[in-house]
Amino acid sequence: MSEPKNHWKNFIAGQWVDSVETLAIANPATGEFFATIASANLNDVDAAVIAARSCVNQGLLSNCRPAERTALMLRIADEIRAIAEHAAELVVLENGKRLKDAKDELAEAARYFEYYAGMADKIEGTSIPLGSDYVDYTVYEPQGISVQIVPWNFPVSICARSLAPALAAGNAVIVKSPELTPLAITWLATACQRAGLPPGALSILCGDGPTIGGALVAHADINQIVFTGSVPTGRTILHAAAERAVPSVMELGGKSAAVVFADADLDQLIDSVYWGIFFNAGQVCSAMSRLLVERSIYEQVIERVRDLAAGLTLGPGIDNSDLTPLASATQQQQVLQHCNRAVAQGAQLITGGKIPTSMPGYFFEPTIFCGVSAEMDLFQQEVFGPVIAITPFDTEQQAWELANGTEYGLVAGIFSQNLNCCLRGTRALKAGQVFVNEWYAGGVETPFGGTGLSGFGREKGQEALYSYVRSKNIAMRIAAGSA
Repeated sequence: MSEPKNHWKNFIAGQWVDSVETLAIANPATGEFFATIASANLNDVDAAVIAARSCVNQGLLSNCRPAERTALMLRIADEIRAIAEHAAELVVLENGKRLKDAKDELAEAARYFEYYAGMADKIEGTSIPLGSDYVDYTVYEPQGISVQIVPWNFPVSICARSLAPALAAGNAVIVKSPELTPLAITWLATACQRAGLPPGALSILCGDGPTIGGALVAHADINQIVFTGSVPTGRTILHAAAERAVPSVMELGGKSAAVVFADADLDQLIDSVYWGIFFNAGQVCSAMSRLLVERSIYEQVIERVRDLAAGLTLGPGIDNSDLTPLASATQQQQVLQHCNRAVAQGAQLITGGKIPTSMPGYFFEPTIFCGVSAEMDLFQQEVFGPVIAITPFDTEQQAWELANGTEYGLVAGIFSQNLNCCLRGTRALKAGQVFVNEWYAGGVETPFGGTGLSGFGREKGQEALYSYVRSKNIAMRIAAGSA
């Protein structure tokens, strides 16, 4: 792996801007700091908003032909692919994930721009017939300035997920990058700059969350907020949004369940368990954190999952290890506390539950609990680590009730060969997305978002584009002509 530069700057209106204050960035695989980034201040917030407002008022994106935005988006996708190798190495260093997964993340980021390039010239209104005396039609206009607060677990792809449709619709965007993993996102700014994105259409600021994020969401001149992160932070942001009725998209995590019936293909299930809870060390909002298993195969599934965990290699992402470190020491301690509390509440620890003392960095053992009842914290609360809770059920109705038995509703899954059962489940499960016989069966094209404490609004797919526009209706009375 090539050595990165050791200091990064913020990107404001086409310029790289330094600051006196800095944030130190650690490598989760070693716990050692390896880089710094300029810590944005309130003057940077104002500068970014002023530049974005100028871009919006001049119509630098919204007034150009949609086909030109399509071409711009395709150029950005090409530029992301051109720098993907270097950016992926940086993702590994700051995030800890596997190199091949980091490369996939960059490929997905490019795919978002490519996908929404195909929609930039298809944001079409409607004509509404009101009789011969009227002309009535509806158009879609960009929201204006979109503030987007990005989480640390998939910083590049989640940033691209909201940035791409916002730009395709003609908005200006200000990204608040995560303090833990802000570096690789800067490559998106480089790609946009090289592709010819107008100044002011994108700014990326890293700084203290409550200070810089708080200033952005409370700013009087923004028009939209997009947030992915924790429920407490989401609530704080929504309070600020409510003050000025700013439209928002909220993706707030989950406690997602896979329902496994006795006729499930267990090989297919175990492959999904890896991707569902051990991929990225379980630091995925839509992780398969609960496994609900029909009692007749309950013990068999526990053994299969135990065997899976036993065969995982723990190590740095650069080695493409099966289980990579958590993102920070704080996250590591929080996962440990969840496990200790589960044991105290009576859950049966099958394997794991500890920090491996022989390894530097922020690793955590692959962890399996069984006998997890619905009232336990481990059943109800998001862990955000490589920890799975396995619970038996006896009837189909009980399975749906257990799956729906939390305040979250992001995704859910069903594993069964019975088509009728699967279809009943897709109706019964309270989730924004339901996977059948494969966890993460969707893609860039499939709408993603939750219900309940998992938030509201949708990312990905065609549906997401309409979060970045507002509808305007024009109604015209036609005067009667003279004879």
